[in-house]
Amino acid sequence: MLRRQARLRREYLYRKTVEDRQKSIQDKKNRVKEALENNVAIHGDLQQKALHYQKKLEWQDDGPEKAVQIGGESGGTFANSQDDEYRYAGVEDPKIVITTSRDPSSKLKQFVKEMRLIFPNAQRMNRGNYEMKQLIAACRANDVTDFIVVHEHRGIPDGLVVCHLPYGPTAYFNMSDVVMRHDIPDIGTMSEQYPHLVFHNFKTQLGQRAMSILKYLFPVPKEDSKRVMTFANHDDYISFRHHTYKKVEKQIELSEVGPRFQLRLYEIKLGTLDIAGAADTEWVFRPYMNTTIKRRFLSDEDGWKQEE
Repeated sequence: MLRRQARLRREYLYRKTVEDRQKSIQDKKNRVKEALENNVAIHGDLQQKALHYQKKLEWQDDGPEKAVQIGGESGGTFANSQDDEYRYAGVEDPKIVITTSRDPSSKLKQFVKEMRLIFPNAQRMNRGNYEMKQLIAACRANDVTDFIVVHEHRGIPDGLVVCHLPYGPTAYFNMSDVVMRHDIPDIGTMSEQYPHLVFHNFKTQLGQRAMSILKYLFPVPKEDSKRVMTFANHDDYISFRHHTYKKVEKQIELSEVGPRFQLRLYEIKLGTLDIAGAADTEWVFRPYMNTTIKRRFLSDEDGWKQEE
């Protein structure tokens, strides 16, 4: 099993390296083509091979439409199909395992029970003394698609880690303003229908990436489902709301079911939790930069440029 996982990982990294090289060459071709069409000077680092790229462009066409696309027409696309971990999403329902940090408080245990009800087909697992490598290996062996870890500070949930299996990505979120169902009197029972999803104001490439990470935790709902979950982005804070609705005299009545909380994305790793220290960083939030406070990374086109 270990040899097979190591071989699959090597093959994945090799294919990714090949596509990165092809992407770099194609980018240079596009820059030469754009310079020729606009009648502007070719950049200095391309002048030595500009004629070579120009001859290559004569035999190049657009080819077929890209088969790999995230989220249909409204989703984001990624140039590297090996990084497109969600290209088969929707073929099978996701299988999710939710756990906590070690020695969780009673409040965190209650919150994780509520989180298990939010995600259909999810299972809650006691963390115990297991190491992360053991947990990830067990999840891979049982065809788990996503592994979620909830963290706390003095009984208040403050962190959410979403790890997509088998190869990543792993997204890290800060969690705040948590209102649990246990804190609301006479809240009633929660429906376990597959929910409809509403995503608001995820406009950038990073926003589409974050939307994909959250969207594919949920299976495809039926049309008659009365359950709705909303992820609304405002100033890079993602507000989560959970409602059910019914029609009363041709009017829609919403009933909040809970829980509610806010998420803020601060890092995406191109790997799983067990190798997070060695994995490449796809994006990281850098609060110490002078311009960070002015930028909106999920709703402003400049946000994706802040990489490592």
